[in-house]
Amino acid sequence: MSRVGKKPISIPDKIKIAYSDRVLTVTGDKGTLSQSIHPAVDLKIEDSVMNVTMISEDRNSRALQGLTRSLVDNMITGVNQGFQRTLEINGIGYRAELSGKQIVLHVGYSNPVAFDLPEGISATVEKNNNIILSGIDKQKVGLAAAAIRKIRPPEPYKGKGIKYAEEHIRRKAGKTGTK
Repeated sequence: MSRVGKKPISIPDKIKIAYSDRVLTVTGDKGTLSQSIHPAVDLKIEDSVMNVTMISEDRNSRALQGLTRSLVDNMITGVNQGFQRTLEINGIGYRAELSGKQIVLHVGYSNPVAFDLPEGISATVEKNNNIILSGIDKQKVGLAAAAIRKIRPPEPYKGKGIKYAEEHIRRKAGKTGTK
């Protein structure tokens, strides 16, 4: 049995949940999210608690129970509090600036790189080298952060590039002089 899938999901008072035709819609202060539910699992909503149950007892259903529970919990957290992801830009002359729905990155290429923000994702740039992405959909925030990081990943010698704030870059030793 899935340990994650068995845990009940508590629903805050200000969150509205609608489940019909295998589509779950969660509405809160920050917005609305919808997710289709796989036929191998089902949702049981009682009072202010939701449980994810399996239709059959096979390996695939157990995996989908845990996945569905995590997705639904992330939806509730997203419309209630939202998600944030912070990126840091390291390197001399490397910087970012926000212009409308675009982030313009100056990261060592001959021309600046413009990154269009996806729908539902907002960004702020602090001190020209910290990018804070926020939104209600955890998956979209993570994908946008990964796409920005991919423009100039950190290199292992000096650590120049774009990295997540909590990421640790393993440094390599440089060349050593010989006599």
